[in-house]
Amino acid sequence: MNILEAVIMLVSVVLVSNVISHYLTFLPVSLIQIMAGLLLALLFKVTIPLRTDWFMLLFIAPLLFNDGRHFPKRELWALRGPIVMNAIFLVFVTMFVGGWFIHFLVPDLPLAASIALAAIISPTDPVAVQSISQQAKLPSNVLHLVSGESLINDASGLIGFKYGIAAAVTGIFSWQQAAGDFFYISIVGALMGMVLMAAIQAVRTFMLQQGINDVVLHTVLQIVTPFIIYLVVEELLHASGVIAVVSAGIVYNFSQPALMDYLPELKIVTERTWDIAIYLLNGLVFLILGIELPLAMTQTIRNPSDNTWMAIGDIILVWLVIFLIRVLWTLVNVTFKWIKDRQQQRPSLGVALLSGLTGVRGAITMAGVLSVPYTLASGAAFPERSLMLFIAAGVIILSLLMAVIFIPLLTRSHIAIATRGTEPAADSSMDTTAVTTGDSKISESEARIYTLRLAINRLESERRPENQRVVYDLITEYQEMVRRLQAAYQPEERLAPFLNEELTLRRVALQGEADVLAQLWQAGTIQERSYQQFQKQLRNRMRIVENLPHKLQRPNFFTRVHRIGTWFSHLRYKIIRVRFNGPYYSERLMIEKETAKGGIKALSAYLKKPEAKAAHYNRQIIYQIIVSYRNRIEQVKHLHREQNGQHSRRADYDRAMRGLRFKALAAERSGIQSMLEQGYISWALAAKLRQYVNYSENALLLGEDVD
Repeated sequence: MNILEAVIMLVSVVLVSNVISHYLTFLPVSLIQIMAGLLLALLFKVTIPLRTDWFMLLFIAPLLFNDGRHFPKRELWALRGPIVMNAIFLVFVTMFVGGWFIHFLVPDLPLAASIALAAIISPTDPVAVQSISQQAKLPSNVLHLVSGESLINDASGLIGFKYGIAAAVTGIFSWQQAAGDFFYISIVGALMGMVLMAAIQAVRTFMLQQGINDVVLHTVLQIVTPFIIYLVVEELLHASGVIAVVSAGIVYNFSQPALMDYLPELKIVTERTWDIAIYLLNGLVFLILGIELPLAMTQTIRNPSDNTWMAIGDIILVWLVIFLIRVLWTLVNVTFKWIKDRQQQRPSLGVALLSGLTGVRGAITMAGVLSVPYTLASGAAFPERSLMLFIAAGVIILSLLMAVIFIPLLTRSHIAIATRGTEPAADSSMDTTAVTTGDSKISESEARIYTLRLAINRLESERRPENQRVVYDLITEYQEMVRRLQAAYQPEERLAPFLNEELTLRRVALQGEADVLAQLWQAGTIQERSYQQFQKQLRNRMRIVENLPHKLQRPNFFTRVHRIGTWFSHLRYKIIRVRFNGPYYSERLMIEKETAKGGIKALSAYLKKPEAKAAHYNRQIIYQIIVSYRNRIEQVKHLHREQNGQHSRRADYDRAMRGLRFKALAAERSGIQSMLEQGYISWALAAKLRQYVNYSENALLLGEDVD
């Protein structure tokens, strides 16, 4: 069977197995896929000629990168210490204790190979762990711990596996060299993964800023990213490509280009493409496992030194030892936390047992063990390779079966186990009708701007004292979208008057900030250091405003005007957080707040003057500047509450933001219908505008599903 036929056949079987899983809900789809692969091998004599040199690249790189992309940042950061302990030290404990035990059970398997086998069995499947843990109703700290561990323990397990296999193949092992190499490949791998991902993100951002927002191009770029990073780090730097793709995925999670927020279609297409890729890769790994099982079973049965029933017993004992190690580790960890903080939940053997059962092995274990070479450096056959595969496959199957059988008994609930790439996706109903603008009375850009301004009005009507920060953040985002549309579709000669008006008003507001700063300094309210720092910032901002008219001929320049306030604002808050969380912190927060008020006050006073009234300044520009200052005040209030220990929950902020986004989208949809009924736009343009709203709504639902 050639490679093309094999790929088509395997993909077809993956699809069939997932259809079957909808009817056999009590079985994990991975078990169904293993059985399907077994049937293919037994009935149709299907074999897959694997090459171990590309197996890790093809399966490991995208799977781990995708895990990093969905790393839940806030909750897991709070447990970073225990997560690192579980993901690194628990893996190494399992690797050495389990390795010695496997070598004791199977003396013909070299100790190095036994340690390698224990190492590759150590990592747990992230999606399986999360789906089981949430349904098993584990305590939140244990749930987040096992979830976070499962996302990053692949790297440490695979590194241990790599060294064990290398030692088994060459027969040479040096602790000093291994330790040095471990730190080199780990640190260089992590750093290069971050650097390469940051560089790729910078390229993406640059392309988006230049208007290169082709959905297919950006989607393909993201899909090939883990392969590029893995190859560069492994082949050129000889570091860990595994750690590189994990760190790259996490960096991607923290540094998605802000412009992606304005391209919901790109976000949806990218996420759905990833869903397809992971769905297929995960299914293929388990199919290959099933196809490889007969070979491992046959060789094990025919080997006179391996008793079949003893081999099955080895599987049970190996799983039991690894399970007990995990249970004891969890029990000790929870006990230690309870001793340290008596408000934590008391140690419970039941919780520890559930934590042990959630340690379901999956695709990474199988992908790793299938990459074991067939021969040693001397040319001899790798000892007990088929038994290694047999034990690894058996532990995967047994861990799945134990979870399916015992978790419902302990929790008295039905558990449907998902694995990597099989989690349910959010429903979507995208309108993909092809349209043209026809003979509309207003252009598409004008209609889009109108609907966005309706959304801003709706957000303003929803503003309350408790949600002002969220409202102003969202209004600022909508204003930025309006600016982008204006810059992209309106002629420069029409933009110039508005730009001049905004520059004039910003000069007035900045002068108001400078006056308030001077008053605070003269009254002795602030210290000299703070006065000089803020005076320097104001001078820089004023200089930028004064130089803007000389750069009008630069492409996409108009969109930069609105970023002046927001960019400096975000930069200031970062500096305040990092550098001045000390004696000057409260003072700087007060200066930020008072100067923002001074900007609003100066602007209001100027607009009351006769010459300002005669100028008939655009109300939208006035509103945008005032909102930027109000947003700044709300940000300062938030920082001040944090300083006083009144930490607001990120989940509450996200929930409020999501609710307001839906209301804003509803306002956009109502505006489209109103324009259509009044004859300002055609049916074709209305369908196109609704499509954009549908994309935004589905992107919002997608984000809710990922969270």
